[in-house]
Amino acid sequence: MKQIVQLWSALDPRKRVFVILATVAVFAAVLALSRQAATPSMSLLYAGLESGAAGDVVQSLEQRGVRYSIRGGSIFVESAQRDELRMTLASEGLPTNGNSGYELLDNLSGFGTTSQMFDAAYWRAKEGELARTIVASPHITQARVHIANSGSNPFQREVRPTASVSVTTVGGGLSPNQARALRFLIASAVTGLRPNDVAVIDGSGGLISADEVASPATGEDRNDTLRDRVQRILEARVGRGNAVVELSVETVTESESIVERRFDPTGRVVVSSDTEESTNNSKNGAGGDVTVASNIPAGDAAGNESASAQNSQSRERVNYEVSETQREVVRAPGAVKRVTVAVLVNGVLTTTEDGAQSLQPRPSEELEALRELVASTVGFDEDRGDVITLKSMSFEPILPQGTEASSSMLTMPALDLMSIIQMAVLALVALILGLFVIRPLLSKQPAVMELPSPQGTGEKARRESDVPLTALTGEIADNDVDLPDLSVISQNTDNAELPAHLGQKNGDPVERLRGLISDRKEETVEILRSWLEDREENA
Repeated sequence: MKQIVQLWSALDPRKRVFVILATVAVFAAVLALSRQAATPSMSLLYAGLESGAAGDVVQSLEQRGVRYSIRGGSIFVESAQRDELRMTLASEGLPTNGNSGYELLDNLSGFGTTSQMFDAAYWRAKEGELARTIVASPHITQARVHIANSGSNPFQREVRPTASVSVTTVGGGLSPNQARALRFLIASAVTGLRPNDVAVIDGSGGLISADEVASPATGEDRNDTLRDRVQRILEARVGRGNAVVELSVETVTESESIVERRFDPTGRVVVSSDTEESTNNSKNGAGGDVTVASNIPAGDAAGNESASAQNSQSRERVNYEVSETQREVVRAPGAVKRVTVAVLVNGVLTTTEDGAQSLQPRPSEELEALRELVASTVGFDEDRGDVITLKSMSFEPILPQGTEASSSMLTMPALDLMSIIQMAVLALVALILGLFVIRPLLSKQPAVMELPSPQGTGEKARRESDVPLTALTGEIADNDVDLPDLSVISQNTDNAELPAHLGQKNGDPVERLRGLISDRKEETVEILRSWLEDREENA
């Protein structure tokens, strides 16, 4: 402590101000470092919550005594407790969904509730229940449903209900199949609502039209499907990562409709048959005079001569139809025109006679077997112009990228990059202040003029003098002591400006020493202290 006081007293006021400011800066940097190290890393717990749901979450965190931070509309907690808090809050039903369902009807009492109020609450509850069902999907975070009901007005005709739904997805927009499912979900829950009357809007603000249907598989989709199949069947034999498959499927991109009608003149088909037959009979009697005898039954009549005739006629009508063939062919886009497959298989690791290992191409029998497997997988058709190319070559080694995942007790936890940068900057500032400001100022010793001891210093003086050295008592003896010439105190050589006892060369040495001590008291004390410290170190 005494040495610090002496160093402090030896500094001028300007240096003292620098030392004070540097010390305060070092302490501030160390305090910031300690605070930064003690502050836990914060991670996002929930974001985008409504005011009521966010308030319930914050209240639950305060009851548990969990440290949290609110930044805008987001809630942050310590990284080590984030997953545990999410599971615990989920068990309590937090965060609550802002959409209310059929529980709205529980608050309606029979007194003072009109039919319009009940209808409004009913449709609001219906919208909330549908929104809850939609949000239950893992890829949808938020949903709002609006139903425009025509009501129970009997004077309205041909007024159909409509609906709209707006959803926010996890990533990207909704696919046509997902939008179609939402339409049928809402249409099935509302009486008289058709799926085409439901408008679906995804998170990016795009309207998914009701006319959109799932398009057939395109060439790219077929490429991916066939490539995965070929890759899977090859890796079962050659191992994972030892086969590279590139596949190209040429498909028909235009649609075509063909209507064909053919007549066969050689072929007849009976459509209808009509047969008609007619018979005509006629008989003529001879004429005579009419008498009384002819009228009497038993009388003699006149001569009875007659003539008869018979006619028969037959007619048949047959209707024939010429044979006709009518065919209509509709060719939709997506038909396969040509398939091209290129397969590269890694070689086989073999050991030579000298013990060295090398990759050699696979045998032709194995390659032929693999080619048959690939042909069966892609539906190879030679008449269509399909091509399969299969080669065996050595792969170049690929160095793994990233860090291999390993479980160890020495594994460092995940650190925040910004926190590390802040700590490094603060540590650098503290180090610079300590090494280049405070240390040079404190280590700079005041200039002290050292006087040689009466008999020299060190072991050499002890060897040259037979008189034993005694410790100084601070008193000057009366006996004569031969002192060596002292070093010059001042650069000024003018003896007139020196004290009288210093300017006398032939005077009493004791008087000269006494005068010097009286004039240089502080320097004398420092010289004596340095002698004593040297004596203690030599001892």
